[in-house]
Amino acid sequence: MKLVNVKDIEWQDRAHFFAICANMMRRILVDRTCGKGMDKRDSDARHINLDDAPELAADTRGQSLVAVDDALQQLERVDPRKAKIVELKFFGGLTVEETAEMMAISPQTVMRDWKMARAWLMSELAQYFN
Repeated sequence: MKLVNVKDIEWQDRAHFFAICANMMRRILVDRTCGKGMDKRDSDARHINLDDAPELAADTRGQSLVAVDDALQQLERVDPRKAKIVELKFFGGLTVEETAEMMAISPQTVMRDWKMARAWLMSELAQYFN
């Protein structure tokens, strides 16, 4: 519904649409989690894998999703391209090839950035899950 209510967006192309959708999905999931009064650093936190987006999004406790969002915000400040790749793949559900097309980079660059971003995020997330 948030996407439907956005009236002032001038859609540039398919890539722009998917980027907005991935960002909106991220915001919706995090807002939903925070709206339930979830504690960001819940002591019942569990180890997560960034390849498990569907299971993580269905996490009824939500602490993992909020932790990923916090870490992703930090990554955006350090390396916006890697953060966008994570957002498109993790929250948008795009494949490597689709992500490459959306960002106008090669699939190899997506994979390289995805691996580096995952390693960086997992290091950042260690504080939540240890």
